[in-house]
Amino acid sequence: MSRKKDIPVRKCVGTNERRQKAELLRIVRVEDQVIIDQTGELQGRGAYITPDVHAIKKAKKKHAFARALRMKLDEKIYDDLLELVNLVHMKEPMDE
Repeated sequence: MSRKKDIPVRKCVGTNERRQKAELLRIVRVEDQVIIDQTGELQGRGAYITPDVHAIKKAKKKHAFARALRMKLDEKIYDDLLELVNLVHMKEPMDE
């Protein structure tokens, strides 16, 4: 009998929804820097967010990354995330 492999699940800091790790973006604190980890493999304290505008705006409103990463953050990280999400959505093919 083969054993079913567990799928890693993480919680979005913006919406508090549990989702598969592969569906989320990871933000990492490495020393005094905050980096958007698109590979999901960087070392450091991390927080996950659903890659959509609504979740990012909610996270910004409640300062979710500052709390999760345990540091003061430049608000620019939220702008960078919004820009990244908008670029990804622009590259996706439109449904006909």
